[in-house]
Amino acid sequence: MAAVSFDEKVLAAKKIICDIEGTTSSISFVKDVLFPYALKHVEEYLKSHWSEDATKTVVAALREQADEDKKAEVEGVVTIPAEDSEDIIPDVVKNVEWQMSQDRKTGALKTLQGLVWAQGYKDGTIKGHVYEDVKKALEQWNESGRKVYIYSSGSVDAQKMLFEHSEQGDLVKYLAGYYDTKIGAKQEKNSYEALLKNIEATGEEALFLTDVVAEAKAAKEAGLNVVVLDRPGNAELSEEDRKEFTVISSFTDLPLESAKSAETENGAEKEEKATESTEKVAAETEKEAVETETAAAAETENGAEAENGASKRKIDETAQDDEAQVYPNKR
Repeated sequence: MAAVSFDEKVLAAKKIICDIEGTTSSISFVKDVLFPYALKHVEEYLKSHWSEDATKTVVAALREQADEDKKAEVEGVVTIPAEDSEDIIPDVVKNVEWQMSQDRKTGALKTLQGLVWAQGYKDGTIKGHVYEDVKKALEQWNESGRKVYIYSSGSVDAQKMLFEHSEQGDLVKYLAGYYDTKIGAKQEKNSYEALLKNIEATGEEALFLTDVVAEAKAAKEAGLNVVVLDRPGNAELSEEDRKEFTVISSFTDLPLESAKSAETENGAEKEEKATESTEKVAAETEKEAVETETAAAAETENGAEAENGASKRKIDETAQDDEAQVYPNKR
């Protein structure tokens, strides 16, 4: 891959916002591991946790969503009876299967998926996939004083579980915050403006990493620096996309450590200049001290000479007086 050139603002970014699918983790992990797991275990989960408040809440949300879909005459919608007994579990499962077949990302569906995945992460059945370069990059970015955030269409709980139970260990300690579509759709400019406000950063201070061009454009419109990931299995990028955005295939292609080095070098340069300034002041002070000491010595010497002269005159005068007394008629 040809060397990539980066805008200075990209390298100077202090807040890094990462997408998950196609950016930190493979798209196939979500598609081929998480989604099938949710489909396979949703009925089992509902039966085992039916009496829990979290389950009742999510089922009520699924029912409400189904009713809205029916009113909107959404084709194929599967409604859920207004009952609390376990007898409606098959209807809930059918609703989930229908939504997932349509690749829907409703809040209620994502919440239930998250609950099912949590069980899988907890018992070790699922390990979150992250690319090999991710952990090292997160470590370096943290060491350089940068803060890293996650912004994904998956629920915040699902995001946390993926990084807590990743194949490379617990990575949560490297992440400063998580955001999902509750802050806004990922292809809308306003979402990124809201995100910037939330993390207390300007667009110039933030860098967004994603594999989706539509998201990249929305973030760019909001003033963020953007770099697009071209990972294996990601959607193919057009020539226009590559001209508009900086494209990398790995976090190792993003030399943010150079920004750290530059910061260190600048600090060393400032320290060197400060040392030079201190030495210069010290030299000038020493010079002034020597000059003052020399002047004082000269003044002392002049004073001594004057005092000696006065003493000599006094002695001469005394001698003359004595001589006048002894030889009064000498003159």
